[in-house]
Amino acid sequence: MMKTVLKALVSCAVLFCSVSVRGAGSLPDGVTRNEIRHKGMTREYLLYLPDNLKENAPLVLVLHGYGGRAMIEGQKLYGIAKREGFALCYPQGAVDGRGKTCWNVGYPFQEGLKTDDVDFILKLARHLQKTYGLSRENTFLTGISNGGEMCYLMAYLHPDFFGAVAPIAGLTMEWMRKELDSKGPVPLMEVHGTNDTTSEWEGDPENKGSWGAYISVPLAVGKWACEARCSYEVTEELPLKAAPASEPDYVPHKVILHRYSGGVPAWEGGPDTEVLLYEVIDGKHSWAEKDLDTCEEIWKFFSRYLR
Repeated sequence: MMKTVLKALVSCAVLFCSVSVRGAGSLPDGVTRNEIRHKGMTREYLLYLPDNLKENAPLVLVLHGYGGRAMIEGQKLYGIAKREGFALCYPQGAVDGRGKTCWNVGYPFQEGLKTDDVDFILKLARHLQKTYGLSRENTFLTGISNGGEMCYLMAYLHPDFFGAVAPIAGLTMEWMRKELDSKGPVPLMEVHGTNDTTSEWEGDPENKGSWGAYISVPLAVGKWACEARCSYEVTEELPLKAAPASEPDYVPHKVILHRYSGGVPAWEGGPDTEVLLYEVIDGKHSWAEKDLDTCEEIWKFFSRYLR
């Protein structure tokens, strides 16, 4: 099965035709619905181009989780994009055999799924860069859960394409570790709850959750610290976040940041590569925004690797 997936991932035939589509639901000001043709399929994405967008501005792509919709997660990046002047794209996953929107990362139940999401994301990014004069070097990728798995897959397959990646509650599948050759260094940050019962912190070698076997989160992140040849780790407990005004009785979880630093630069003359792991103690399967200013942390991390 995995060889079939890999064969689909390296296929390059693509046909693009993009149109802007408004309507069909309320969107934040300036966000448009768009369609684009890719390998015989009509694919959708949301796009935000802030008024202060400059030539060669950064581009951030945000991938939803399994069964999700574009811009359901990571919405606070919209306000940051508006403030900082970068383009923001929320691609929409195609429907699988279960009738769920997804990204094709080689789950066992995705066997036979022909959707080439790796190529789609790469070609969509190139299309946006060319069409809107966005930076090829300053393009970044984040996503939650199934979208987080896609972040890891991109790090394995195309380590030089994105300036940095930020999987949230994401996993490294066992098949990725066994079958793919990594080509780091890749600046990477992960946010993950230790009580995540969907994407378990300790890993799932026996495929109890039906996603397929996957390795533990610390090992998955540590692999990229090793790839970057990081020389030391600093661990700090972050200040406890106040309960959100909408949920005054919520007790935020403690967050421990593991910072792996001193890695070799991802490009000549660039900063040392860092790999970050935000360990949300007793945190569930989520973007962790009640416990951490997740989107601010993502942009702060990406900003370090602007060229």
